[in-house]
Amino acid sequence: MTPLPTLNDFPAISFDKLRYGDTDRQGHVNNAVFTTFLETGRVEVLIDDNRDLQKDGCEFVIARMELDFRAELKWPGRVWIGTRVAQIGRSSVTFEQAIFQDGRCAGTGESVVVQIDRATRKSSPWTEAQIKAFDALQQ
Repeated sequence: MTPLPTLNDFPAISFDKLRYGDTDRQGHVNNAVFTTFLETGRVEVLIDDNRDLQKDGCEFVIARMELDFRAELKWPGRVWIGTRVAQIGRSSVTFEQAIFQDGRCAGTGESVVVQIDRATRKSSPWTEAQIKAFDALQQ
């Protein structure tokens, strides 16, 4: 079995505040909210003025997501989301992510995001600048 990652394994780090409304009947953060945390990490990477990832006339869509629950999350508190690039395709990128609370890994996930042309709704290849920006997020 692969050891769980640590936050230091990720070049991009985001955070979210846990809300009381995130909890379920068992008193822990509902599993559906974990996907929101992964979204926070992905979006903060993709929509960042300091990275050259925006291509005119294009947008990002999620094509696949896998999530493994590793531990409960408890309210109140904050979670940290680590994000890194695992693979770069012609018009897709695979992100590996993990969710942490108090230094403990509570979830791991993998997401595939595709860049599409807004007009045609078809995939659009990455530019050299985009590939360079994604390369910087591999670890």
